[in-house]
Amino acid sequence: MKLIGPFKQVVTLANLPLRGKLSDEQLEVIVDGGILINQDKIQQIGNFEILKSENQHVEIDAIEGEQIALPAFVDSHTHICFGGNRANDFAMRNAGKTYLEIAESGGGIWSSVQHTREASGEELLKTLVERIDFLMSLGIATIEVKSGYGLDAENELKMLRIIKRAQEQTKATLVPTCLSAHLKPRDFDGSNEEYLNYILTDILPKVKEENLAKRVDIFIEKSAFQPVESKDFLVKAKELGFEITVHADQFTPGSSRIAVEVGARSADHLEATIDEDIDFLAASDTVATALPGASLGLGEKFTPARKLLDAGAIVAIASDWNPGSAPMGNLITQASILATFEKLTTAEVLAAMTFRAAFALSLEDRGRLVQGQNADFVTFKTPNFQNILYNQGSLKAENVYIGGNKIQEHGE
Repeated sequence: MKLIGPFKQVVTLANLPLRGKLSDEQLEVIVDGGILINQDKIQQIGNFEILKSENQHVEIDAIEGEQIALPAFVDSHTHICFGGNRANDFAMRNAGKTYLEIAESGGGIWSSVQHTREASGEELLKTLVERIDFLMSLGIATIEVKSGYGLDAENELKMLRIIKRAQEQTKATLVPTCLSAHLKPRDFDGSNEEYLNYILTDILPKVKEENLAKRVDIFIEKSAFQPVESKDFLVKAKELGFEITVHADQFTPGSSRIAVEVGARSADHLEATIDEDIDFLAASDTVATALPGASLGLGEKFTPARKLLDAGAIVAIASDWNPGSAPMGNLITQASILATFEKLTTAEVLAAMTFRAAFALSLEDRGRLVQGQNADFVTFKTPNFQNILYNQGSLKAENVYIGGNKIQEHGE
């Protein structure tokens, strides 16, 4: 066993409910705390000196200076496997160009599809691992990664195989998701329904055969796939044995209801969600995932996280890191800004980036510092955990531990 500490504060997130609003007074904060590790699991959390006296032959991993510890973060929605760059899209959007004008000039999702198809496997792997390393430097130990820039069997499988190879090169947990239903590719000669059927018959069986992903996603929007055809696709994907998540209510409302109706694990975006659909989400076990990076990248309103929490929904916050609408990738900065505009408590934000986000990925073995959970945690050099959100991302993670082992130190 190994004892790590002492920490000025250990924020455990123990005993917090999965759904609904939270007050900061509900946070368990252990002063002068220690974390006792047995193999890769948490054995006990408590006062460091007491744990040390009760476990006299344990290995000590001494923490120097004033640091705090809390569960490692979970980024439950990213698109970080991609080729190319869309800085020109961002510049054009800020100059007042419309989505259609940007697409017609060679930008948009189709631009990323072309660049990703043209990129070699080694190039995609190198840039994916670099982005994973950046997320880990923020204290994120679990990362969902979508396909969706291949949009044919050859290139979607290429992306998912690259994600699988990246897992071999990182200590972080990667959760691959098949997003072949990102939009109908321009070079597909057929209708939306025919393309979705192509995914069901030509892509998903191979994904399952090679165990490349257990999750399927679809973008339901006027510019992508329509509600009726999307629901039919999701039902059939679920029948194939895949877990479901949905890009929902980004620009127009209604698709979050479909997510709930098909039993999706999460409905992500929700910037356009209306009040009656907030209640519908809150009455379900579908996680409402806010993606503030997309709001910042597009200049759109934020997900109504305050209303969702007050209604009793399960709310997660993820980065949506992608080359077009959310290029920042800094989950802590995004979450801090969302908290300011939506008036979220520190407890609500931390829960949304840890155990509630883990629930969105069907991972209930992480996100809290309690006995039996994975010993994945992050430390910051500060005497007060409130400084993490207060500094809006400028306070960098000091150390990142996965399975109780230090895998990254500040400055590495």
